[in-house]
Amino acid sequence: MERRKAMSGCSIRALWILNNSDSVVFSRRFPVVEKRWRASCKADSEKSSDDDNKYSVSHLLPSDPQIAAAFTEHKRREGSIRGYGLRLKQSTEGSDSWVDDPITRHVISLSINKDEEEEKYALWPFVLHVRSYFCILVLPLVEPRHLKTYARLSKRADCGNAVGLDESLSSLLVELPSITGAFMVGQTVGDIIVGDAAEPEIFVSASPSVGGLLDSLTGGIGIAGISSRAKPVAAPVASSTASGTGSGSFAFDGSRTGSRTVDKEALRTFISSSMPFGTPLDLNYANISTMKVNGFYSSDVLPSDLKLPAWKPYLYKGKQRVLFTVHETIHAAMYDRDEIPDNLSVSGQVNCRAELEGLPDVSFPLIGMHTSRTEVLSFHPCVQIPEHGVDKQAVVFSPPLGNFVLMRYQSSCSLGPPVKGFYQLSMVSEDEGAFLFKLHLMEGYKAPLAMEFCTVSMPFPRRRVISFEGTPSIGTVSYSERAVEWKIIVSGRVVSGKSIEATFPGTIKFAPLHTQRMPAHKSFGFAVDEDSDAEIESSNQMINVEDLLQDKMNKDLPPAELEEPFCWQAYDYAKLSFKILGGSLSGVSIDPKNVSIYPTVKAPVELSNQVVSGDYILWNTLGKCPSAAAGV
Repeated sequence: MERRKAMSGCSIRALWILNNSDSVVFSRRFPVVEKRWRASCKADSEKSSDDDNKYSVSHLLPSDPQIAAAFTEHKRREGSIRGYGLRLKQSTEGSDSWVDDPITRHVISLSINKDEEEEKYALWPFVLHVRSYFCILVLPLVEPRHLKTYARLSKRADCGNAVGLDESLSSLLVELPSITGAFMVGQTVGDIIVGDAAEPEIFVSASPSVGGLLDSLTGGIGIAGISSRAKPVAAPVASSTASGTGSGSFAFDGSRTGSRTVDKEALRTFISSSMPFGTPLDLNYANISTMKVNGFYSSDVLPSDLKLPAWKPYLYKGKQRVLFTVHETIHAAMYDRDEIPDNLSVSGQVNCRAELEGLPDVSFPLIGMHTSRTEVLSFHPCVQIPEHGVDKQAVVFSPPLGNFVLMRYQSSCSLGPPVKGFYQLSMVSEDEGAFLFKLHLMEGYKAPLAMEFCTVSMPFPRRRVISFEGTPSIGTVSYSERAVEWKIIVSGRVVSGKSIEATFPGTIKFAPLHTQRMPAHKSFGFAVDEDSDAEIESSNQMINVEDLLQDKMNKDLPPAELEEPFCWQAYDYAKLSFKILGGSLSGVSIDPKNVSIYPTVKAPVELSNQVVSGDYILWNTLGKCPSAAAGV
């Protein structure tokens, strides 16, 4: 419901894509929306009070060079791409951080220089979405009074949203569903430019033939995963090529940024089709691509009392069935310390592919909600929740065409960590370290849960590995200049119904650490002198040699930026990668026998489960590690 409200109340004035050199590589403006903005500015100026006139509002959009210069200035003023988010001692009046609200890390303002004079004017709200090498700025349409309200908030003397104030950023954003819509636009554009706009995967059992539509997609071959979009069966009508003529202007720089270039044609086609004249209608990239290839046809005749939903531009024809995949990602921070508790969390999603003719409703009870201690739960716009219970929720939905994410959730891990243990690394000299792993895999896990593979990686981004010695109790080891990799379970050797204990002691040698002699400088906020080691060694105080070596290696590290608050390069850690099949770790599941379809049809229902590791980190027990302070 919120998604529909955001979309219906959203119009986009313009959007820009900047590369990591702060150059605009793509921009799009919507003159129809700009005409509405200028009309609003004219009406506002006629009824503005003297107090409102102190805050100037420009009716013009900035040029691409002005946006690039303003964004560069914003990073300098705010300290990083996203800024502080909270008012600090280095914050300046009129800046986003002066508003003292974390949302200003994502909804920013830019100070635009006018070409003909030194005077500047503020432009807000820019929705900032950072993806890969690119920063995406989306400027939704708001009223001039909203911009003036934000200008007042950025100059107020008090800090934060004080109780009793008439104006606050939170209350202002509640009035602006267009900002939510702009976030959706930015996220979709980001997916397109990094090539991550594909549909979610659905995993099914291999079979000789599934018939109908899927046979036409796969050639009748048994498949283990489906990610292709279902095509309309009826003969398509030729459609004209999408064109931006009359609906906006483009600017594009094809220069390579990092390892990617912006796909101009894909963006142009998507924007022209999904948000004509600046109003987002359908931000589903797969729907837009299908309509571009197949056009529309008139063979689907619906009863007069039914209406084709926006998420289903075509009706399916062929063999009917429903596929569900519960896909979970488990994140962990394992410390092996009494003073720091381990952290374990699961983020999951239920992917669905409902190959059903017509516009049926599918319903089922979602089980395991109580045991999983689900904290966050969101659904696709096609879903209704008619019933809430302690341990189940009734879900009813009218399925779109093709693969889609039915729901997303975050919860705890009801079975405990699939891999637990410790990692220790001790530097015995400046260029040599001794390490030890002791791990337990799948302890307490029973069939049908099975681990398909498991790999441990020890990265050393600041040192070059020149030699390695050690033999693990199970698996194989390989190393490169920057990492050591331990394959405990090789892909294809599935482990089910039993636990595995794995140990791995060894030593590792690095290339000599060359440091330049330089004056005292600041690192992590402390003054460091290159000659301080000699002074310490000559003192009569007791010295911990290991700490001395660690400080010597770490003192040249640059300070951590806000975008990388943990700054992993400053710590020793190991990262695990694994996949578990046969069930979910949160307990969230679907019973295929309890799935109902109305009007009733004979369609088999299949369920598959998959768990993969996300950021599953073993911090060095003997070294430094980042952790969140416990709440008081």
